[in-house]
Amino acid sequence: MKTTSIINVGLLGFGSAGRIYHAPFLNAYAGYRLSKVRTAQTSPEICARELKGHTQVVSTSESIFEDPAIDLVVVAAPNHLHHSLAKQALEAGKHVVVDKPFTLTTAEADELIEVARQQQRVLTVYHNRRFTSDFRTVKKVCQSGLLGRVVEYEAHFDRFRNSIRAGSWKEDNGPGGGIFYDMGTHLIDQALELFGLPEAVRADLRIQRTGGQSIDSFEVVLEYPNLKATLKGSMLAKEPFPQFTVFGDHGTFMKYGRDVQDDALRIGTVPHNGPEWGLEPENFWGRLHTSHQGLEINGIVRSELGNFGDFYHNLHDVITAGKELIVKPEEARNVIRIIELAEQSSREKRTIPFTL
Repeated sequence: MKTTSIINVGLLGFGSAGRIYHAPFLNAYAGYRLSKVRTAQTSPEICARELKGHTQVVSTSESIFEDPAIDLVVVAAPNHLHHSLAKQALEAGKHVVVDKPFTLTTAEADELIEVARQQQRVLTVYHNRRFTSDFRTVKKVCQSGLLGRVVEYEAHFDRFRNSIRAGSWKEDNGPGGGIFYDMGTHLIDQALELFGLPEAVRADLRIQRTGGQSIDSFEVVLEYPNLKATLKGSMLAKEPFPQFTVFGDHGTFMKYGRDVQDDALRIGTVPHNGPEWGLEPENFWGRLHTSHQGLEINGIVRSELGNFGDFYHNLHDVITAGKELIVKPEEARNVIRIIELAEQSSREKRTIPFTL
């Protein structure tokens, strides 16, 4: 446990993940000091504009690992580097945040969990979509009992880009590329948070765009004893689907609209803890139609506030005060296990029983 309240951070990677989803929260929260950023691609001008004056831009990961002042390393590098960089950071005695996906295999995830245990360091994964307005609202509705027994759940994470982005590692056929390791990890983590581990997995993973080399369409079904959870993502969704649809034996909840934090962060809005951050417009609010305790309910459900920063607030409390970690590495490891089984299911065209 760290005895001082300021956590010094080294950030590995300043592409879209590091620049948009990590650095703004590390800079905005007084409990962290973003001391060093390692980047090989982002221009010095962008770094100077978006980082505070005390942040040093370095060209090697070793300059972060070997710095005794660094308490926490955030790994926001390409997916295939997550395991090796996180392992080096843990072995150097640092606490570690790994951007999703945790690793490419469960074997890699298990190794990191064991190294963190041996080093007595905190290890977690940035499953920030647990902290969105839409998911928090869906979770509240599911737990309220208003739908009765939930029997079917469908979640989408769709985009529309019918061209292939040149030079992007996410678009090639290398390990960890494609939207299943990107958007799919979010949907799997959310489903496991709501319903726990499934009994079986079946999946259809496809390349649909002309010239595509990596998965750009997925449908994964998690089978439970009395529940089916369907998770879908596409790069060719011109018209929006509902983000979430939930059927219970008393009624239905449906919600459109992607979390507003993404657009705010992309235009450079500084995150904060005020009532406006993560606040969804009314046209994003979900609709609930159900019968509950003899009453017919058919109306709009006000969205909960979202805040990706709650991930880092929790982590600060864990490192400095010994509080419980919200996103446990074992949970992130199970997300990777679902990915492995989904890939096997799609390849073999059959349902695969869930095994750890």
